[in-house]
Amino acid sequence: MAITLEEAPWLGWLLVKALMRFAFMVVNNLVAIPSYICYVIILQPLRVLDSKRFWYIEGIMYKWLLGMVASWGWYAGYTVMEWGEDIKAVSKDEAVMLVNHQATGDVCTLMMCLQDKGLGRSYRDQQLLLLKKHLENNYRSRDRKWIVLFPEGGFLRKRRETSQAFAKKNNLPFLTNVTLPRSGATKIILNALVAQQKNGSPAGGDAKELDSKSKGLQWIIDTTIAYPKAEPIDIQTWILGYRKPTVTHVHYRIFPIKDVPLETDDLTTWLYQRFVEKEDLLSHFYETGAFPPSKGHKEAVSREMTLSNLWIFLIQSFAFLSGYMWYNIIQYFYHCLF
Repeated sequence: MAITLEEAPWLGWLLVKALMRFAFMVVNNLVAIPSYICYVIILQPLRVLDSKRFWYIEGIMYKWLLGMVASWGWYAGYTVMEWGEDIKAVSKDEAVMLVNHQATGDVCTLMMCLQDKGLGRSYRDQQLLLLKKHLENNYRSRDRKWIVLFPEGGFLRKRRETSQAFAKKNNLPFLTNVTLPRSGATKIILNALVAQQKNGSPAGGDAKELDSKSKGLQWIIDTTIAYPKAEPIDIQTWILGYRKPTVTHVHYRIFPIKDVPLETDDLTTWLYQRFVEKEDLLSHFYETGAFPPSKGHKEAVSREMTLSNLWIFLIQSFAFLSGYMWYNIIQYFYHCLF
């Protein structure tokens, strides 16, 4: 496509801005990630003496790293509008987020959404075995609360044709805005984390009793991400910021774990139902620009997700000051030794 004389200055500025953003993010990563690693190393004695406190501190620093990534999109004008149930009400409980997957930018979007909510990390046959071992050996001991899961197992554009062919062959729902989910990872997570009552049924919270004291996984948060005009943001856009400011829309629906079947066939059917609902939600959004009202409500209510500029400044300052401090410490010991 030919560039007109009028467009040249704008494209030039866009290129300069993209290069400046990229340079800052490279420096940001070169400072923040090594500093995080140095803090984790120096805190290893605390891990031995007080493991719970160590993982609490590590979780906070890890969240700060995610906050830096979220800020890259925030300052490019990539914001989030939240719909459906307010998941802050269950942010202190253990939960799994089931999310549709369209592009690499989905992860960045969730990093932004989770900054004021739960502390968590995003986690086929060998991979499922590794997941099972991780949940058994590390998840609880590190006091993790939330797991983000993409049950489709890949991006929409890559899996849609295969999913539709599988659906047609097996008389399953034919979906266009999402793909049929895989149940393997979901089943492993539920089996590992859901606390069983004496009668064998899963213990878990009730939507009307958010102060439940029962242990184990308590909530499934069905999360649907929608992009205007069905044009998802990828990680390159998030980093370089060459796309115009965009509002990404995220819809939540909370299910108590006691309402989720644990047997393989029943769980698969339940997951299919959730993704059929996602299909309907996205179809409505692409037609109207908004998600439909929740059951029992006449109007859909949205909430703008915001990040504090002061908080972003503080964590970035901490990262750069830490980087400067560790550089000097390492340089000092290097000169002493060599």
